[in-house]
Amino acid sequence: MIDAQNYRVREQLKYGTAVIIRAIRPDDKNRIVEAFKNLEPESIYTRFFGFKSELTDEELKTTTEIDFEKTVALVVTIPASKGGETIIGAGRYIMYDSPNGLRRAEIAFTVEEDYQGQGIASSVLRHLIHIAREKDVSRIEADVLAENIAMLAVFARSGLPMKKSLDEGVVHVTLSLTVDAPSTMSQTSLRSDLPL
Repeated sequence: MIDAQNYRVREQLKYGTAVIIRAIRPDDKNRIVEAFKNLEPESIYTRFFGFKSELTDEELKTTTEIDFEKTVALVVTIPASKGGETIIGAGRYIMYDSPNGLRRAEIAFTVEEDYQGQGIASSVLRHLIHIAREKDVSRIEADVLAENIAMLAVFARSGLPMKKSLDEGVVHVTLSLTVDAPSTMSQTSLRSDLPL
C-alpha cells in the first residue's frame, strides 16, 4: 500500500537535473509563495484560467494542508542555493465519487518556466496515476485551455485511453485508469501547467 502522505522519490530530468518528487507538506507554504512569485503571467493564466498576483492565505492552506485521501499533491524540488529546497513544479488531484459509484479525480499541474520541457509534468502524472490506481480511481479528468498544446500533449502521451471534448476554448480531458488501460506511460517530456 502506498503511503501517499510520505511519498518521496528521486528522479532525473531530461537534461540531467536531479529532483525529488515528494508529497506536499504544511511547511511548504513559504516555498509555494516563492514558487508562485517565479511564475510568468502566462503560466498563471493557464493554471487558473485568469491572472492573479498572489495566493490568498486560504489558497495556501488548501494547497499545503491536505488529507492525502481525497486530495493528493506532489511537489518537485531541487536543492536551494542557501540550503533547503526550491519547488519547481507540482501536481495534484482531487477525488470525487461519481453518481455511478466510480471514483474520478480532477488533476492539475504547474511547472516553473525554466524547467518546462524537461519531463516534470509527465513524471508527476505517472506518480499521481500510480497513487490514484491504488485508491481505486477509475478516471482522471482535467480542463485545459485549448492553446495549452504542451499540457494536452502530456495527456496524449500518457499511454492511457483518452477522451477529449471542447467547450468555449477549454478542452475537457478524461484518462481511463481501469484495469484494461495500460499501466505505463511514455517518458516523453513536455511542459505543464496547479497553484503549485
